Amino acid sequence: MEFSPAIVERLLDRWPVARLATLGPAGPHQVPVVFARTGALLWSPIDGKPKGTTELVRVRHVRANPRVSLLLDHYEEDWRCLWWIGIAGDARVVQPVGALADAEAAAAVAALRAKYPQYVSLPVLREPPTLLRVEPIRVRSWCAGGEAVARASELLEDRP
Repeated sequence: MEFSPAIVERLLDRWPVARLATLGPAGPHQVPVVFARTGALLWSPIDGKPKGTTELVRVRHVRANPRVSLLLDHYEEDWRCLWWIGIAGDARVVQPVGALADAEAAAAVAALRAKYPQYVSLPVLREPPTLLRVEPIRVRSWCAGGEAVARASELLEDRP
């Protein structure tokens, strides 16, 4: 069973974490990411959380191969409540110049700040400012049935 488009949109607006998959020379690479939606686009920042390297693997991979996937999911021991949303998309690395001169990037940063209260005390972007912009090509969803739809709606009510 699939989610209705309205539930998919609400989850894309409010679900806190997704798994980003990129493809590099050594094969697939997956990492949990925060993200925000502006219009039809999804944005993930390279933010001020501690990082191990200057340029992250996900950024290098997107530069080399823009095809990515994002997975939002929910697991419970009651398997009647399971669901996922999979997004196949084209990504690109956006490095806005100056004080977020690009209006699209500025809107993305504003959406990220609105979605994540943690960005009150943590920089949304670190130097050099970098965002991953994902244009969804295909969105699929699955849920175990009515219990999963009810549980997803209940989880959304708990989120600002």
